[in-house]
Amino acid sequence: MRNKRRTMDRTDCLIRGGLVYDGSGAEPYIADIAVKGDRITAVGRELPVAADRVIEASGLAVSPGFIDTHAHSDFTLMADPRASGKLSQGITTEINGNCGMSAAPLFGKAAERREQDLLELGIRERWNTLAEYLSLLESRRPSINFATLAGHGNIRGSIVGYDERTPTQAELSLMAGLLKDAVEQGAIGLSTGLIYPPGIYSETEELVSLGWVLRDRDLIYTSHMRSEGDRINDAVAEVLRIGQEAGIKVHISHIKTAGQQNWSKADRIIALLEDTIRAGMRLTCDRYPYIASSTDLDSILPAWTYAGGNEDEIRRLLNDDDRKRIARETAEQWAYPGYWEKVIISTVSSEKNRWMEGKTIAEISRRLGVVEAAFLLDILVEEKLRVGAIFLSMSEENLRKFLALPFCMIGSDSSARCPEGPTKQGMPHPRGFGTFPRFLGKYVRDEGLMTLSVAIHKATQLAADTFGLKGRGVLREGAYADITVFDAAGIKDRAAFEQPYLLSEGIHFVLVNGTPAVWEGRITGSRGGRILRG
Repeated sequence: MRNKRRTMDRTDCLIRGGLVYDGSGAEPYIADIAVKGDRITAVGRELPVAADRVIEASGLAVSPGFIDTHAHSDFTLMADPRASGKLSQGITTEINGNCGMSAAPLFGKAAERREQDLLELGIRERWNTLAEYLSLLESRRPSINFATLAGHGNIRGSIVGYDERTPTQAELSLMAGLLKDAVEQGAIGLSTGLIYPPGIYSETEELVSLGWVLRDRDLIYTSHMRSEGDRINDAVAEVLRIGQEAGIKVHISHIKTAGQQNWSKADRIIALLEDTIRAGMRLTCDRYPYIASSTDLDSILPAWTYAGGNEDEIRRLLNDDDRKRIARETAEQWAYPGYWEKVIISTVSSEKNRWMEGKTIAEISRRLGVVEAAFLLDILVEEKLRVGAIFLSMSEENLRKFLALPFCMIGSDSSARCPEGPTKQGMPHPRGFGTFPRFLGKYVRDEGLMTLSVAIHKATQLAADTFGLKGRGVLREGAYADITVFDAAGIKDRAAFEQPYLLSEGIHFVLVNGTPAVWEGRITGSRGGRILRG
């Protein structure tokens, strides 16, 4: 519609004179954008239209709303649908259900395992199926669009539980049935978390067989791989094997090489991924623009520790023989100089231990006068495993290499939170409030890692195409009016490890399905998000 003039009806919102980055990766151009209802009705120069709201965007970048390809807001949006931390980054859509952990399906042992999460967030409703969950979330009227994968951990946990064993053929058939049901109810693919129970106990053949459910529907398989460190080469090979044998498109979650001893592996892994794409596989990945990761503290324990579920894990941590073995194997696994100085406690559940949040395990252990491995096991028992941690384990050089890959998108790997209310808990990773401004400000504008057009393409159209989000990720007539207007020279993340809840700067306006969610830099409280069912 560029340069096209015509008589138009009055419209709801006119974005006038901004530098339009349409999501395609093409060079930007100055244009107006007209919005009526939830759609873009025109894009062109000096549109002859009257509007109820006018955004004077001269000197500002106008982009499709950013798509967070790796989110964990399955429960936090139920607890607080405002999603301030995401809106302040210009995010209008999230892909949830990652790392094998989705809100549904949720039966049996899987439902029991999630009960404490729901209680801590004050969520009173309970559900089993994805259809039931999505209906409940829809009634919350979230501020951002929500799409979800079906978590393999949920599916396996619902049928097999958390036992360290291979499913029977009957159980595998039931698992495939749960995945089919989830897909029919709106899931856009399958995710795995192969360092977490119960995914850690799955074999490659199990995942291939579930991949066949995705093939006919052309849905995506995403994976938190079995290793992102010492065994990363084998882990990448497994992901590629699953994609090849199941005949499906594959997405590697938060790609990284963790641990200094593994930093040199990045180039070889990148070459393998590029060769695989050239050979015809549909392969993508995502990454957050930080060199620290974050997950449950007990994820660094030996795999056998988790078998049977949380109660069995705690019993092992209390049993003298098991405790000695766990401490020994953990110390051997992470016997790198300064390792415990790079593990930060981010969240605990008890008020008594709140002082530990934001401090390293080395610092806390010195204060308590105990060795690090002993403290690790003690705090996990005392907090009933509900301890989050941040791990400073990655290379800045490799981060830039991964971000620059043309098939790498941006994912925060975080939940939607607000600076106040039920989702303000602990000292979480700042990526929940800073990912996209940090990427566009630090790495694109300040360091020139890529052009802004390419960066926006990664954060919008590439993400929408990869996850099958029709009509989103682009600025064109007929597309949904998910739009972010920002100052390319001033966009900046403010959240830090010491202050993780600070909102970002430089995002001036955000429309979600045409609803003004951010106006003149302030979150409006209007909630126009939708459930994006597959």
